[in-house]
Amino acid sequence: MLNLYRETEMMQVTTPEQDMLNLTEVFKTTAGTIYQSDAENCWYVDFAGKMARFDYRNLIKLKKAVYAIDVEELLLKNAKSADLEIVFICACDHCYVLSIIDIINLKQLLQGTFVMLELNHIIYDRLHRLAV
Repeated sequence: MLNLYRETEMMQVTTPEQDMLNLTEVFKTTAGTIYQSDAENCWYVDFAGKMARFDYRNLIKLKKAVYAIDVEELLLKNAKSADLEIVFICACDHCYVLSIIDIINLKQLLQGTFVMLELNHIIYDRLHRLAV
């Protein structure tokens, strides 16, 4: 029984989507996760209850669209309208309807993802310089 416990302890838990597409987790928060698919040359954003596929260009567009939202202005406006923003990216099938909390969470998720990508680039660059 002890051996069985050790085997299950070492097993990696993956979602069905990860098994199907061999996704690599790039960054994860409590609100969502961004995965990279080397096989498909794309990114998967698991946020707000849906898994959306983006190429790198559209991921940059999503980042720009979310960063362009002024959260402070939304919080300070006195209008009786809902505090929602619709993020739609041209040439992409996905649309997000975000509350203020969702906007903040998506900004954190995207910021962490691009920091991880930059860190990966820096590490690769330094290791490549040492090898040459």
